[in-house]
Amino acid sequence: VIPRNIISSVFVLKEFVAVRVQDPRIQNEGSWNSYVDYKIFLHTNSKAFTAKTSCVRRRYSEFEWLRKKLQKNAGLVPVPDLPGKSFFSFNNEDFLEKRRRGLQVFLDKVVHTTVCLSDSQLHLFLQTQLPIGHIQDCVQGLTPYSVTDAILTYASSNRGLAQAQQEDSIREPGLTVSYESMERYEDDY
Repeated sequence: VIPRNIISSVFVLKEFVAVRVQDPRIQNEGSWNSYVDYKIFLHTNSKAFTAKTSCVRRRYSEFEWLRKKLQKNAGLVPVPDLPGKSFFSFNNEDFLEKRRRGLQVFLDKVVHTTVCLSDSQLHLFLQTQLPIGHIQDCVQGLTPYSVTDAILTYASSNRGLAQAQQEDSIREPGLTVSYESMERYEDDY
C-alpha cells in the first residue's frame, strides 16, 4: 500500500504553455498594401495567463513591435530574434512556411522566458485582438478597461475561440466591460 501523500504528489500536473503559429493568410488591401497575417493559438494551464485558451491573428510588423517592447522591458536579458524581414512574393509558399516556423520558434522561446512572461503587452498581444496602439494605452492605464478585462472579455466574446473553431465559450459574468465597448473605444481612438 502506497501512502496517500506520496500518491497525491505523483499526480501533480506540470504547468505548460503551448503556442502555435499557423495558417498564414494573405490580406489584400490593394497591390501596395497587402500583408500576411498568422493565426496564433495559445493553450495553457499556467497561472501566468488570464485566459487558458485564445486565438488571434497578427502580422509580422506586430511581431516586430512586440519584440522591441519586450527587449525594452527585459533590460539585459536577451529577447529571442525574429526571422529576417525581406520582400517576397506572396505566392512563395516556401518563404511563408519558413517565416511561420521562425515566428513559432520566437513565441516558443518568449513564453518560456520568465521576464517576458511577466510583460502585460505579451499577454494582450497573444490573448486579444487589440491593435498595437490600444495595447500600449491599456498597459498605461489610458483605456476604460484593464489588461485582465480586455483578455477575459475577448475570451468570453467568443471571437478568439471562434477563430480556433471551438464550440464552447468561456463566460465571465462579472466583467465590467464588453468587447463592443472596447470597439467603441477603438473607433474614438
